[in-house]
Amino acid sequence: MGIDDKIGNTTEDTTGKVKEGVGRATDNERLEAEGRNDQTGAKLKQAGEKIKDAFKS
Repeated sequence: MGIDDKIGNTTEDTTGKVKEGVGRATDNERLEAEGRNDQTGAKLKQAGEKIKDAFKS
């Protein structure tokens, strides 16, 4: 996994956490759900990168 991928995935995960928190604080269910989706997407990308790295070795 390249450093750019790690930074991008971490940024997406952090952005998702912020969106979820803001959505919860403002009682905005759509924003909260969007934040959870962003986090899930980032975690799936990280898992995919780890699998690719395992097969490269």
